Amino acid sequence: MSQLFQQYQTEIKKKLAEELNIKNVMAIPKLTKVVLNCSLGEALENKKVIEEVTSEFTQIAGQKPVITHAKHDISAFKLRRGDAIGIKVTLRGQRMYDFVEKLVKIVLPRIRDFRGVPSSGFAGFGDYSLGLSEQIVFPEIEYSKVSKVRGLQITFVTTGKNKEQTSKLLVALGMPFTKAQGKPSVIKN
Repeated sequence: MSQLFQQYQTEIKKKLAEELNIKNVMAIPKLTKVVLNCSLGEALENKKVIEEVTSEFTQIAGQKPVITHAKHDISAFKLRRGDAIGIKVTLRGQRMYDFVEKLVKIVLPRIRDFRGVPSSGFAGFGDYSLGLSEQIVFPEIEYSKVSKVRGLQITFVTTGKNKEQTSKLLVALGMPFTKAQGKPSVIKN
């Protein structure tokens, strides 16, 4: 069992209930899933790119990704409906908490000139998206075997009802938001 999950169950839930003034235990915000996504426009010319990035995502997430396909024809990009244009992985349960713990404690501190994640990635209904410009910040990826540095997007889906609940949950899970007067920033509606 993940240390982060145990910490959420024993400490974080109680702390969030007090901070957010929530009486119902079922209304305390929690993380439901984490989605990793990478769009690969270059896959239209080179089909091996999908296999390569699939292998990398399998190492990063510990789970095989699914290939995403184009939904519409776009002639300006020479894109046909059904063409493979990206991959995504949805993590839940134990793998999700393991990934978040690895992201917060190992991956984000490895980013050069890292000062915290931006607080501008919140959706209105309580989700948070974070973009990384390099997949090589993950310790599982060997830099010598990477043909091209690619970015990826990570979306945290929570049961938070608004930005405040989601930001407090993510701060409690260890997400290092950009600093404002020495404290992690918490977003208000």
